Amino acid sequence: MNRTRLDDRLADLDTDGYLLDASQEDANQLYLSGFTGPDPFLTLYADGEVHLLVSGLEYGRATSEAAADTVERHADYDYEYGGREERNDMYAAFLRDKGVDSVSMPPRGPVGTADALRERGIDVAVDADDRLQAVRAVKTDEEIDAIREAQVANEAAMRAAEELIAGADVAGESDEAETGVLLRDGEPLTSERVTEEIEVTLLRHGCALDETIVAGGAQAADPHDRGSGPLRANEAIIVDIFPRSKATKYNADMTRTFCVGEPSEALREWYDLTERALEAALDAVEPGATGEEVHAAACEVYEEAGEPTFRTDPDTETGFIHSTGHGIGLDVHESPRLASGGEELEPGHVITVEPGLYDPEVGGVRIEDLVVVTEDGYENLTDYPIEFVAE
Repeated sequence: MNRTRLDDRLADLDTDGYLLDASQEDANQLYLSGFTGPDPFLTLYADGEVHLLVSGLEYGRATSEAAADTVERHADYDYEYGGREERNDMYAAFLRDKGVDSVSMPPRGPVGTADALRERGIDVAVDADDRLQAVRAVKTDEEIDAIREAQVANEAAMRAAEELIAGADVAGESDEAETGVLLRDGEPLTSERVTEEIEVTLLRHGCALDETIVAGGAQAADPHDRGSGPLRANEAIIVDIFPRSKATKYNADMTRTFCVGEPSEALREWYDLTERALEAALDAVEPGATGEEVHAAACEVYEEAGEPTFRTDPDTETGFIHSTGHGIGLDVHESPRLASGGEELEPGHVITVEPGLYDPEVGGVRIEDLVVVTEDGYENLTDYPIEFVAE
């Protein structure tokens, strides 16, 4: 955590402290506390210090693992398994013990906690700008290294997926499977089988994910279709992997599009356009550029080729129908946005760059790299070839 940046971003808040009531699944909570508590707990940032209030169950681990200046437990306030009102009394007492009579909370903070504190004389203001998210967007060197490590695992998983796809046979008329279906060991190769290979590989590299995308044919025309069923030759297969390190909790992200056999002329043209759009967007990445400008660079490649984009046609259901990218860190999607209205890029922003084209009549193509904005441009954290025909 960058406390200097945190102090700067919170300086204009007219409250005594910043309060979070959440579990580790909330990225702001994990960032501020440095603690992997599976159940909700309180973290208070006040006067440049981090204070935690946790259950007795988590107290020992929190004192040794959390990035906090003080850690207290419920028993310190004569509470452990009381009711809701007693719990809220404890929360208010904890804040007053730290000299805090007013707090800011993020826009997604629990309404019940905020209302209960107000009833007990603690002023609660909503941080509508979610300043902690803005703080998290600029990564320290340590955070960048954590993302880099997760990306190495990601590349191993992508390699395993590509090898499984590239090594497949194609069912002919004499096979039991439908002609054109990809086969491994005589059985249809499915999205689920490739996903399994990805997940196993990630686990061996200390990462995991809840879901991934292995979508072929018409399924690839929906950017968020996870994919299911047999994969086929001569169709584009989008593989999008976004794992999280089990140790550091930081995410990575990468997409490649593969084809076994002979892609159609339209798919080849789409792939070439998307590779050019990726290069144009990457060329636009530098400190001081905006996410909107990077997005525009990708859009222009498609628009000049006559392909629709949301920029030219907000109602289009085909073409380039999403943003060019997003920040990544403790959340797989965070600030900044590479989209219309996207904010200015700063050194330390880690972003995806992922243009794509989609149409159920053709399929889908997407290519995604992960880069960090530097003082004079960007560093590409992705070391994986961009090749359409899987080999």
